Amino acid sequence: MSGRTLVAGIGNVFLGDDGFGVETVRALSSHRLPDGVEVVDFGVRGVHLAYQLLDGYDTLVLVDAAARGGAPGTLYLIDADAPGPAGSESAVLDGHHMSPDAVLALLDTLCAGTGSTPPRRTLVLGCEPACVEEGIGLSAPVAAAVPEAVRAVLELLRDGADSSPEDDRPRRELRRTP
Repeated sequence: MSGRTLVAGIGNVFLGDDGFGVETVRALSSHRLPDGVEVVDFGVRGVHLAYQLLDGYDTLVLVDAAARGGAPGTLYLIDADAPGPAGSESAVLDGHHMSPDAVLALLDTLCAGTGSTPPRRTLVLGCEPACVEEGIGLSAPVAAAVPEAVRAVLELLRDGADSSPEDDRPRRELRRTP
């Protein structure tokens, strides 16, 4: 990926598999990364993520739990659409309950007020959770998906340099056998 890239782990480690993004960026941080790549555990601090993005990034990779109906541990790579003006209305300043959509809507609002520009490309690497109830630790299928997610992010960082944000690639699922 060209330009500055932020890989952001999102989730609540006190809600089981919702901690997938946090665990993945923790594992990713032990790898050598290309210049211009930052890996940050934002946890439930969505407002902090929005303000961090004002520093100017070309690409944002959000790593989070994503319930889409697949088998627990299934990984999804989603090329997110840029939030539109309607999304800005849903930006709620509640630092503990901000979904990635709300963070991106808040970022649009902040960018409009500061003259900053949001990332040109936003990707979401999501994992189908098995359980997001109170409890610390990932379920077995989601824990098993963490190393694969790390490989997927490293591949995106390595191979994404040749891709363009204007690519009309469809959303794709990174299937795995849990």
